[in-house]
Amino acid sequence: MPVVRVALALCAIIAAVSTAHANEPFYKGKRLTVLINFAAGGPTDIEGRLFAKHLARYVEGEPNIVIQNMEGAGGIVGAKYLGEVAPRDGTTAGYFTGTAFMYALDPERFRVDFKSYQFVAIQPGTTVHFVRSDLAPGMKEPSDIVKAQGLIVGGLSVDTPKDLRGRLAMDMLGVPFKYVTGYRSSPSARLAFQRGEINFFAESPPSYRGVVEPTMVKTGQATPVFYDAGYDGKDFFVPDAVKGLTIPTYHELYQKIRGTMPSGQLWDIYKAIIAADGVIQRLIVMPPGAPQPAVDALRTAIARVNTDAAYAEEAEKTFGFVPLWTGAPDTPQVAQRALSVPPEVRTFLADYMKNVPK
Repeated sequence: MPVVRVALALCAIIAAVSTAHANEPFYKGKRLTVLINFAAGGPTDIEGRLFAKHLARYVEGEPNIVIQNMEGAGGIVGAKYLGEVAPRDGTTAGYFTGTAFMYALDPERFRVDFKSYQFVAIQPGTTVHFVRSDLAPGMKEPSDIVKAQGLIVGGLSVDTPKDLRGRLAMDMLGVPFKYVTGYRSSPSARLAFQRGEINFFAESPPSYRGVVEPTMVKTGQATPVFYDAGYDGKDFFVPDAVKGLTIPTYHELYQKIRGTMPSGQLWDIYKAIIAADGVIQRLIVMPPGAPQPAVDALRTAIARVNTDAAYAEEAEKTFGFVPLWTGAPDTPQVAQRALSVPPEVRTFLADYMKNVPK
């Protein structure tokens, strides 16, 4: 009997310890690495670091949050690393830009199917396109772009949605241009813009509002031309990130110059790109098989950051707007729908990327 009592007591102790352990926050005593798929100093990095700073206050268990930058190939290097190499135990999450459309364009480049990743939260987005003001014969307002002489469009990679939208926009307007791509990050392309190596570029709102507008637009070095409107497959909308900016959308600019809405194949391709990339331009994702408690803990923390006054104040001061995330049980389904483009769009773009203007 004493032996039985001892055994029962041990079982009770083990059960109590197990229950207490199960009730502990998932991230207690852990470190969370936030992997950013672009270089330090770029728009994704600036926004991601600010977000992670405030996220740390709300993740239950108070993990130590570490930022890791892994740029290259328009963000694909970091995105592939998350699925192929990163631990799947909930200790690594990706803070990505542009990955969804690049996957939709060519799923085969991912050895681990991007659709199998754990989609935690999504954020719609846009880009603002701008030109050097001293480009002949002088760029004083957006519609002057059709007069541009010697236009050189700069980019990060032939297959990034930002590069494709810029090229398509100029082709639809019939503006001759050269195209120089392969810059490792937005800061390096921005430096090339300032040096005059390129004279047309695009930035997402954090770096446009935080860097380009105050240091280049207000000083007269750059003139904003247009931004990419949001598009849900049926209607256009103004993304929160560009509200308050007095810059036309592309179709508004086209209408002012040509007197009619854009139409035709290039316009259909352009809309397909913003329908995919604009809905989930930024993503917070975890590797396939990441524990559901980790996903739930991050979603709960993200929802709290969205309503945090200190986050809103710092974001407004840094970017001029407050990036808000959507993270819910149906987020994976929303993301899945945006991870594909019609076959005819993929076929057209495959050829379009091979025929770059030089």
